[in-house]
Amino acid sequence: MQELILSIVKPIVDHPDNVHVRVNEDDKRIVYHLAVHEKDIGKVIGKHGRVAKAIRTVVYAAAGSKQHKKVYMEIDE
Repeated sequence: MQELILSIVKPIVDHPDNVHVRVNEDDKRIVYHLAVHEKDIGKVIGKHGRVAKAIRTVVYAAAGSKQHKKVYMEIDE
């Protein structure tokens, strides 16, 4: 799943080397934390959050079918 997030986000940003994904997992949920360069936050979020929502939709669809846990994706600064 981390590779999927990276493959979606890296082409969007100006600093692809600064894109990192870390995972926190417990019994009921999986949280993917996406970290990007501070100048790329706006590109990842998009106008009115549209890009972030689209990324989350793809991640939730891909992970939800395989996992029996709630899946979340957060964008960190």
